[in-house]
Amino acid sequence: MFSREHILSAFSAAAPIMLGYVAIGLPCGILSNTIGLNPLQVFLLCALLYSGAGQFMICNMFLAGSSVASITASVSLVNTRQMLYAASFAPTCEKTPRWLAALFAASVTDESYGVNTQHFAEGNWSVDRALMVNLFSQSSWTISNVVGCAVGAAVAIPVNIAAFAMTAIFICLLVTQKFTSANIIAMAVAALGVYVCKAAGLTGPAILIGAVAGVVCAMVFALTVGKRGATTANAPAAVGAAAEGARSADVAAEVPSTEAVPMEDAAGEGERR
Repeated sequence: MFSREHILSAFSAAAPIMLGYVAIGLPCGILSNTIGLNPLQVFLLCALLYSGAGQFMICNMFLAGSSVASITASVSLVNTRQMLYAASFAPTCEKTPRWLAALFAASVTDESYGVNTQHFAEGNWSVDRALMVNLFSQSSWTISNVVGCAVGAAVAIPVNIAAFAMTAIFICLLVTQKFTSANIIAMAVAALGVYVCKAAGLTGPAILIGAVAGVVCAMVFALTVGKRGATTANAPAAVGAAAEGARSADVAAEVPSTEAVPMEDAAGEGERR
């Protein structure tokens, strides 16, 4: 366990994820600085939350003046897919020490889930190596965010530029989802739900309502077209697709307004709500 061979093989498997996290971690750190977070706070957020979608969501919803309750509920919903990812590894961790299994489960993300699932399917893979893939990935994400935050503090970057970067990233996350029929339904319903909520004036819970509607419709579809046995297995993908669909629709709708919302006004609006 944690031998040199295991460390090297885990690093090799995590390298593509780490490079990808640099590309999206830097703008996330810059955006975090835009809402007033310092490098230490960004480090703690990455270490304790470790959710790229969630961290981007916190920044955007803060700038939009969303309430703390709405931000918390939305981020929690987005992160439910990670619990499902972790639960899918339960059979693999049956003979693993509890502390190791718990740490592994707590550090699973979309990318590391895909990499570790592939390696477990190929055989000759262990939970300790899978955990190191997660931790290498998290280290890259954390360092990139902290550096981005420091850069944002040193160089004035307009909020609308940071918001554009965030929108582009969520669209990239959306198009990289697996395009099954259930996932397409989840994305479409979630996006439609967000727009309907915003049109009705329900800005705060728009993401939550849209994503829940997307997941429910995707699960109902899976149950009614003869995929009953695959419903549970498809749940993480459906949650992820719905979350990204809702988030993409939300940030696309919010970009025009973030340009004109000063930080002080956004914070004050959030308190009033």
